[in-house]
Amino acid sequence: MSDIADLLLHARWVVPVEPHGTTLEHHTVAVRDGRILALLPQEEARRLYPQVQAVELPHHVLFPGFVNLHVHAAMALMRGIADDLPLMRWLQEAIWPTEGRHVSPAFVRDGTLLAAAEMLRGGITTCNDMYFYPEAAAQAFDEAGMRAVLGTVVLAFPTPYASDADDYLRKGLAVRDQWRGHPRIDFTLAPHAPYTVDDDTLKRVAALAAEIETPIHIHIHETVQEVTDSITQHGVRPLTRLERLGLLGANFIGVHAVHLDETEIALLAHHGCAVAHCPTSNMKLASGAAPAAALRAAGVTVGLGTDGAASNNRMDMFAEMRHASLLAKVTSGDATALPASEVLRMATLEGARALGMAERIGSIEPGKQADLCAVALDTPETRPCFDPVSHLVYVAGREHVSHVWVDGEARLDKGKSLLQTSDKELLRLAAVWQTKLVN
Repeated sequence: MSDIADLLLHARWVVPVEPHGTTLEHHTVAVRDGRILALLPQEEARRLYPQVQAVELPHHVLFPGFVNLHVHAAMALMRGIADDLPLMRWLQEAIWPTEGRHVSPAFVRDGTLLAAAEMLRGGITTCNDMYFYPEAAAQAFDEAGMRAVLGTVVLAFPTPYASDADDYLRKGLAVRDQWRGHPRIDFTLAPHAPYTVDDDTLKRVAALAAEIETPIHIHIHETVQEVTDSITQHGVRPLTRLERLGLLGANFIGVHAVHLDETEIALLAHHGCAVAHCPTSNMKLASGAAPAAALRAAGVTVGLGTDGAASNNRMDMFAEMRHASLLAKVTSGDATALPASEVLRMATLEGARALGMAERIGSIEPGKQADLCAVALDTPETRPCFDPVSHLVYVAGREHVSHVWVDGEARLDKGKSLLQTSDKELLRLAAVWQTKLVN
């Protein structure tokens, strides 16, 4: 890589995330060929690169783009369709029947385009998606210019997408092969949950994940009912069952992990597993509050996820950071639990680490991809600012995001979307699907 920058980002504050707890004032991120070339004082950057294109961010905090560790992107088209229900009623009475009638490649493509636009506007540059028709999702994320990891969904029952476990795996792996080598699209194996996948299929997923060296992305211990049903049907709690079947390991991402005992927290730590903490969805579905602070204290990698817009109803990492910190404090009785710097790290580098991407994204370090977000702190509601990291978690919202870059390419500039798909077209697609889903 050449040592001549092609883009300079001059910011009031830069929060690189690594080293932990660092905030740099009046620094510049130099970018070359989509990667971070250097992080250096502004005066030095202006002297070294006098002719290079520069973006001035005089009242802004610049930090790594968010990594949304769990989302069902296409479900943006079902935002608000079944509110105020517990998880299993929500799934069985509303979501699964709606999906059965309407989910198709067109549904997934359009819903994913809508979700990608929302996520990018809110500073999310990478997401870990789990949904049907991953080829349609890949096309949408590619068009949006967003980094995405797509799940090869596996269920024990048929859907419009696939007829059985073999069909799910065959179709998902074929899409993975088609997109192999793409700079922004990766894949996981994504069995939906222990209660929707049988033992033989879970064993096969574990073997495949080891063979092709890919993460496993699965919902676990989301509700009390899930745990008690597992004891009734299998004689053990879900995590114990998954351990016996060979799924737990450094490539394992357990989503939600709300109802864990001390033994299970230790089990996740022992195997080097990661957890996707989705506080807003867990609150809205009354699933509970995951022991995120205890997991972090035990050494478990914990990232943040929004879940889908059908159960949240926002794909908003500012909300997830704030809720994660506040929930940790109120459930533990400890006001120091999950401080702002820790939840920002969870929303960026820890999510990247869970996906095996920490060498590429998640912090502002030379050699990493220039996936970056700038937040403007120049409005009355954001002043005064004594600590920009505290402001990112407890004050700012996605409405304060001014700029977003993926691979050094602008996706949002001064609050204006630069996506190929216009807002007008996105609104048209949303209206079309709303009409279809209510009829």
